[in-house]
Amino acid sequence: MQIALSASRPSDASTLIFPIAKGSAIAPAIEAHALAAEAAGASRFGGEAGALVELFVSEAGKTLRVVLVGTGEGNAADFEKAGAAITARLLTSGVTQACVDGAGIAASSLAHLGLGALLRAWRIDTYRTKLAEKAKPTLETLTLVSDAADLATLWAEQEALAAGVAFTRELVAEPGNIIYPETFVERCRPLADLGIEVSVLDEADMEKLGMGALLGVAQGSIRKPRLLALRWDGTGGAQATPLVLVGKGVTFDTGGISLKPGPGMEDMKWDMGGAGAVVGTMKALALRKANAHVVGICGLVENMPDGGAQRPGDIVTTMSGQTVEVLNTDAEGRLVLCDAITWAQNTYKPEVLIDLATLTGAMIISLGHEHGGLFSNDEGLANQLLTAGLESGDKLWRFPLSDAYDKLLDSPIADIKNIGPRYAGSITAAQFIKRFVNEGVKWAHLDIAGMVWADKPGATWDKGATGFGVRLLDQLVRDHYSAS
Repeated sequence: MQIALSASRPSDASTLIFPIAKGSAIAPAIEAHALAAEAAGASRFGGEAGALVELFVSEAGKTLRVVLVGTGEGNAADFEKAGAAITARLLTSGVTQACVDGAGIAASSLAHLGLGALLRAWRIDTYRTKLAEKAKPTLETLTLVSDAADLATLWAEQEALAAGVAFTRELVAEPGNIIYPETFVERCRPLADLGIEVSVLDEADMEKLGMGALLGVAQGSIRKPRLLALRWDGTGGAQATPLVLVGKGVTFDTGGISLKPGPGMEDMKWDMGGAGAVVGTMKALALRKANAHVVGICGLVENMPDGGAQRPGDIVTTMSGQTVEVLNTDAEGRLVLCDAITWAQNTYKPEVLIDLATLTGAMIISLGHEHGGLFSNDEGLANQLLTAGLESGDKLWRFPLSDAYDKLLDSPIADIKNIGPRYAGSITAAQFIKRFVNEGVKWAHLDIAGMVWADKPGATWDKGATGFGVRLLDQLVRDHYSAS
């Protein structure tokens, strides 16, 4: 589906959509406006965000499908919910073209409606060869009708964001036999056409650098690891130091020798959701030509349990020189991140570094699927992220860090062990990563294990990959990391 813009209603429009604010009078610009008001009343429709009333009317000898959609209190989230509701209703309805009457609606609100509609339209049908006709998408174009002069500019920004989210969802949704470290990199190479600098480290490169932790995770798989770095500098050199984003990219996680239970293991294709969010963000920034300098780094491995896999009790030496006693091979994401973070700091000398990872099941126990977990060594950065989460809809909740938790990771035989006790699992995982953050670097760790995949439809997504993290990071860059 695509979003089109028009200053007037297309003459052949047969499906008309009228946004209605909560509690406002219902008088859409059609001859049968009284009938529409009666239908709304009979349906107990009051303009609540995402609520719909659908009816058919006759006008000028032609039958029109009319949809009233509630826009709630009129904030951005409500307009996005309204747009998503439109798509959910019409995507497989048989309708191919529909238009939204934007008269009297601010261009920014209309752009958010379009964003919600486009986000909700994303789906992956690549492997479905016997899809019923009535289940196939039919809606090709949703036209936003408005004469607002700034709508085109505002929509271009939202369209870029939607493309970044879609890219993340694509990578997260693909199965492990399709997306693995090498193919993840290949999917990202076309980003160079947008002006993103792409560089890749292979296994030999990482061996020379001493990335024993990352390589230890990868050694049980025939899929070779990769470290992917994407750099976007839209400042023309004005920002010498980039904001650095690091994503965990475990393209499939069996748990290694500490094997996960069979039921539900198929979900572990999305264990690269942090890396997916990083590359989706980079795509969005490049598409909207963000006036910012940002580097995205992905540590890409597959965690498998073959005869060459690392064992519980093995000790590995990280790129930083610290040694790690690997007590559980299913606590692998932090081993990938520690080497990726060390390399990022050595290479780009960042002042601010944020990592994203589907790191712990304990985070899902703590927060369910409503918030991502936030850990940080800097109050200012933490507040920036919390605010960006509220503004974007990718919400976060902050957790503590302290020396008491850090001590739980002390090993009797190495510098650190890769798991602590059963309790506070998400916190000790964050404490592990913190040990690899250089002094003076402002750092935040986002544990998004409960957010990258949904078992039921949400406000702007269907079941499956959500694209969580892209909107959050894009908002953060807009608010705090763009060149003045």
